[in-house]
Amino acid sequence: MGTKSRSGAKARRGRKPALHRESSALADFPPAFEPLFDPARYKVYWSGRGAGKSWSFARALLIKGAKKPLRIACARETMKSIADSVHQLLADQVRALGLEADYTVQKASIEGVNGTRFLFLGLRHNPDAVRSMEGADILWVEEAHNVSAESWNVVIPTIRKSGSEIWVSFNPRMETDDTYRRFVLNPPPGALVKKVSYRDNDWFSEEMRIELEHLKRTDYKAYLNVWEGECQSAAEGAIYQAEIEEAEREGRIGEVRAEADRPVDTYWDLGFGDATAIWFVQTLQSGAHRLIDYLENRGKTIAWYVVQLQQKPYIYGTDWVPHDAVDAIIHSRLAGDKSKSVEQVLRGAGRRVRVAPKLHIHAGLDSARTVFKRCWFDRDNCREGLSALRHYQWGDASSTGTERRAPLHNWASHGSDAFRTFAVCAKAPVAAEEEERAGWRGPARVGGGKYGWLG
Repeated sequence: MGTKSRSGAKARRGRKPALHRESSALADFPPAFEPLFDPARYKVYWSGRGAGKSWSFARALLIKGAKKPLRIACARETMKSIADSVHQLLADQVRALGLEADYTVQKASIEGVNGTRFLFLGLRHNPDAVRSMEGADILWVEEAHNVSAESWNVVIPTIRKSGSEIWVSFNPRMETDDTYRRFVLNPPPGALVKKVSYRDNDWFSEEMRIELEHLKRTDYKAYLNVWEGECQSAAEGAIYQAEIEEAEREGRIGEVRAEADRPVDTYWDLGFGDATAIWFVQTLQSGAHRLIDYLENRGKTIAWYVVQLQQKPYIYGTDWVPHDAVDAIIHSRLAGDKSKSVEQVLRGAGRRVRVAPKLHIHAGLDSARTVFKRCWFDRDNCREGLSALRHYQWGDASSTGTERRAPLHNWASHGSDAFRTFAVCAKAPVAAEEEERAGWRGPARVGGGKYGWLG
């Protein structure tokens, strides 16, 4: 957000929140964000770039926290360090608003002299930190476009103090993203849901206006997403954009029921600090693949994943793990036993395990594109995995321009890497038929569920 006003900008109409000390900065508050000072369980602002959401949210929270003691949790889907949070933004606004006497900026928190406290955390696969927010007065989720359904389903019931509020700010990416569906397409009762734009930002700078006009002239479709907040069909630079769009057009993303007596193979990407991701797939004799389920978590040992698999109502075939599953050192925390590899731990649990070949990443991507056209995805059970595939994108090009681009490593990598394991190891139609004739069904798992043919 720019720091200088437009030349000849209209007189500011922002109200002056009551404080024991006022400043000109506090007196100027964008009118579009005035509802932040009114009570509502959900306050959701979404827009394109330059609308001033982050500044306005930060200022409103600091003003409210200076008036009375509040416990305010500031979250993002992932936060590996305090640098990934809004800590610096809030610290800057403390100084901009002249509130240095009201707040002390600590290394990992911001403390009010009246007892107000700002805390910072990531939501994804972080249940202990989420549970610690139970007494929060306000939760602010910034850059909320990529917050998963799993994270929302955990954090929303945690913020349950009487009068507590959940503030959400984001630039939308795709209509299929859970945050957009949850708050824009299907808003909770009584929620304040407001679309804003750069037009609502009294501090929108001339430099940003020049950038806006340039993109509008040169790439109007990108302008609509970047500056107007319209949704994309896939993430910018998405590796599987064409394949996902084709699957949607052909109706291959919808309700896909498991066939009760057909083996389910699993395909893995391994991580402990990073996530472990697993796709659950049934392969038909025709060579079609039903992707019926998906599991992802972090900070759990292999024993935990084995229990999750056993609790699902599937008959299992083969667990396909990446090539580094044989290394007892790399994944010692995941294995939960420094003397054994992930492969050995899975075999010890009675699983049928095979190790995927090690291929160059681009060979794996080519395999994934090839197999995509034979895949049917269950929209609900695979929602998190599909989100990863939609957001899997290329990283920056090399400085020399001579090296092929590599995929960006972020939260979407794990589900996409597990899909690449599937693509490399998935059975061809003939191989599937031979396995059928061999009578392999794998160790049975007991459970209930709904089954039937695809469609």
